[in-house]
Amino acid sequence: MPEQKKTGAKPPHHPHDKGYKQLLTNKKTFLELLHTFVQEGWVQEIAEDDLILVNKSYILQDFSEKEADIVYRLRFRSTEIIFYVLLELQSTVDRTMPFRLLQYMVEIWRDIYNNTPEKDRDQKDYRLPAIIPAVLYNGEGSWTASPSFREYQSGQERFPRYLLDFSYILFDVIRYDEEDLYRAANVIASVFYLDRVIDPRELVKRIKVLADMLKEMAPEQFRQVVVWLKNLIKRKLPKPLREEIDRVLEQTGPQEVEKVITNIERALDQMQEQALLEGEKRGKTEGKIEGKIEGKIEGKIEGKIEVARTALWEGLDIDVVCKITGLSKETVTKLKNTLEN
Repeated sequence: MPEQKKTGAKPPHHPHDKGYKQLLTNKKTFLELLHTFVQEGWVQEIAEDDLILVNKSYILQDFSEKEADIVYRLRFRSTEIIFYVLLELQSTVDRTMPFRLLQYMVEIWRDIYNNTPEKDRDQKDYRLPAIIPAVLYNGEGSWTASPSFREYQSGQERFPRYLLDFSYILFDVIRYDEEDLYRAANVIASVFYLDRVIDPRELVKRIKVLADMLKEMAPEQFRQVVVWLKNLIKRKLPKPLREEIDRVLEQTGPQEVEKVITNIERALDQMQEQALLEGEKRGKTEGKIEGKIEGKIEGKIEGKIEVARTALWEGLDIDVVCKITGLSKETVTKLKNTLEN
């Protein structure tokens, strides 16, 4: 039988999982997720005090490198319900998702059943708790996995009455309308709004759009956004720049949003200027007096290549590196291939 991962086990494979998991283990933010994006009448009846975070993960060993999960218990109208949320933060869709969710759900039921006294299990009215599975996905491509487990089985058209079935809630970050996210004016909607960006300059623009709302947040809510933002920056920016922005974010409160914006812009400018200066210096030493202009141009390009090389070593995506440096995708791809070989 697959073992469950205990708290403190190996962290999720995708670095961005950690930011979302930290956000959604806060009951208030998790409730915002449900209230904002699940259009079901019963959702609006759930209160924060009804939720209990289960400090256990049910990810199977086969999948422990791929995602993180969050589990909540909910006592709802005398019925126990379990919310199981899988953080599927990958660039491609996993079409085995219905089967994977089934395995996780069975592990939850097995754990609950085995930890229920036998005399209680033998009662006529004993029931396993309902499990509502959900997937949070932030990939660029459309989600094309089967929306229900029955559709994942052959023969589902001929034997619909006899086949096991369930559907799952899909939180598809990239597909939400930006205006709706802005109007929601809460932590989780703000995070979704920022998560759609790969260009650091665009990230700054979006923080500006959210500035007034961020200033109105309670310190705890603002801290959640900052922690998530730091995890986002780790994915999207080269190491020297993210270290500087990390330092700024650590010293920032809700009333200092403009300071965050200013310092991020300054850090971006300094990184670009430093790269260009280093490139120009290199170009000058290699060229003669009459070739200064050409050397300066070459130096600027070389500086951009140095920035690109550092960013690629840090694991940034090719598209992000292109945005930062202005180099063509072909050039950055060739550079990446050179580094890998």
